[in-house]
Amino acid sequence: MKINILFLGRCEYEKALEIQYDLLKKRQNQEIEDTLILVEHPPVITLGRRAEKAHILGSEKLLNAQGIKVFEINRGGDVTYHGDGQIVGYPIFDLRNFHIGIRIFVRNLEEMFINLLEKEYHIQAERDQEHTGVWIGDKKIVAIGLAVKRGVTMHGFAFNVNTNLEHFRWIIPCGIADRGVTSVQNIIGEEINFQDACKHVINHFCKVFNYEGFMEIKL
Repeated sequence: MKINILFLGRCEYEKALEIQYDLLKKRQNQEIEDTLILVEHPPVITLGRRAEKAHILGSEKLLNAQGIKVFEINRGGDVTYHGDGQIVGYPIFDLRNFHIGIRIFVRNLEEMFINLLEKEYHIQAERDQEHTGVWIGDKKIVAIGLAVKRGVTMHGFAFNVNTNLEHFRWIIPCGIADRGVTSVQNIIGEEINFQDACKHVINHFCKVFNYEGFMEIKL
């Protein structure tokens, strides 16, 4: 069994969201196979279902001056940031095919990145008992927030590769005031090859979900 991979490159958040909804409907209707969207967004802030607007620290004037849009969406979680140098993944997956619930799906995503970071970058990462995502000490390197519609997932994960960590000052990431964020570049001390990092994500994704390989698709 293979998974479809859709590379959007650098794509505006709103456009990627439209594509998600289109593929979500097709997956619900069994018109396509499970699909993983990989994308890099220009700087943007999103608010999940449980988000508090007070967790956006940047003033409206500042955000407007930076061209930062804010989107309220239906994923789980609080406020998060997407931007250049970050791999964002949107799995459009029918959970019924895996016979698992959303909690196991999230744990598999966490496991995937823990394995990826150790094998590809020799970075020791871990889960946190209280907070979703993947952590290096008290700093998050992968954020996860999903929604499930008629058994099919949407939204997904954000993996900080070469992300500008200063931009996280515009928010309280995931609404967790006493924790920080980090990136592979910040830990290693040099810029990471972004395309190689995308390949690592695909390979480890296939491994943790037992896919034999992948097929790249286009819109």
